Amino acid sequence: MRVCGIELKANNVVLVVLDEREFMDLKIKKITLENDEQQDDIRQFCNDFLIFLEENRVERVYIKKRAKKGTFAGGAVTFKMEGLIQLNPVCSVELVSAQAVSAFERKNELLLPLKLKKYQEQAYLTALSSL
Repeated sequence: MRVCGIELKANNVVLVVLDEREFMDLKIKKITLENDEQQDDIRQFCNDFLIFLEENRVERVYIKKRAKKGTFAGGAVTFKMEGLIQLNPVCSVELVSAQAVSAFERKNELLLPLKLKKYQEQAYLTALSSL
């Protein structure tokens, strides 16, 4: 099964695709929503994300959850992007708690792929912990 792990940061969707637990070093590592107040930019973001899912034959998406309130709360734009991702017609989307990702990381001795970028680590762990 081919899955996509996602971490939402500011106006970026950080992407990692795993094929049967194997990291795929893809050209596209993140997709940006340039201006969340412009309909054309939102459409472009949605189209870019759908093309990414289709080109990489993603069967399931896992998004690392963000807090809705408090010190580490996610920004409004990240919640907007999450909603747009959940509406995709290509595959199912599940949210994964930060606690589940941390617990998985503690319980397993992991060697991160060499080609994995530092900023992709949480997306990678989100996908891996969900399999």
